[in-house]
Amino acid sequence: MGEMTQTQVKRGKKVAEAVAQDIVRKIGAERLPPGTPLPPEAQMLEEYGVGRGSLREALRILEVHGLIVLKPGPKGGPIVTGVSPVAFGQMATLYFQAQQMTFRELVEARLVMEPVMARLAAERRDPGKSTKLREIAENTQTVDEVNYLTSTGDFHQLVASMSGNGILNLFGGALSEIFRAKVSGMLFPKTRRSQVREVHAKIAHAIESGDAESAERLMREHMQEYANYVKRRHPALMNEVVGWH
Repeated sequence: MGEMTQTQVKRGKKVAEAVAQDIVRKIGAERLPPGTPLPPEAQMLEEYGVGRGSLREALRILEVHGLIVLKPGPKGGPIVTGVSPVAFGQMATLYFQAQQMTFRELVEARLVMEPVMARLAAERRDPGKSTKLREIAENTQTVDEVNYLTSTGDFHQLVASMSGNGILNLFGGALSEIFRAKVSGMLFPKTRRSQVREVHAKIAHAIESGDAESAERLMREHMQEYANYVKRRHPALMNEVVGWH
């Protein structure tokens, strides 16, 4: 057989993209949770009426974008991984690096988004999540490195989820994960961590009580303080390009 023409390649790509879009629609419409296996290849070939090459390309597209994982072996196949800020952030860093975007820009974006999400969280109070947010803040251990990093990260992720806006949650969580992965060793010194715990507790209280203005102001001041700390202690980082990881 001869080589495929450019038209055939484009047609095959469009078919694969269309199938990938259909699979995503199915995942969303049926609210398939992470870990759900998609139908076997034979069933999907019949369902979508395409060739094996187009189907496998469609699955590869979804795997690259972090929506499924292809499990090897006789009992393997495509498994839904779900949408997560971590996976979205990993994909986003590819674009950030291609555009030579820096950590300074990432910090600026977080300074805009985090206070807004805190305001929305206070306006759209969720009693259950508010209680959990307060508990995370109050139980943050300032001496134990792992606990401190995990708790502070969980705090900001929960605020994002409490915004009630899925897009802000996804973007905000992704930026937080990208930044945290880079600065995990650049924590506030132990002498200042109790202040972080206190600020988190104040933000949690403002959100729990529905004080949107205070929640936004406190989060902006908190994020600005940490941004200033990183800029002062690690000035070269601000001009560093966000790398794909």
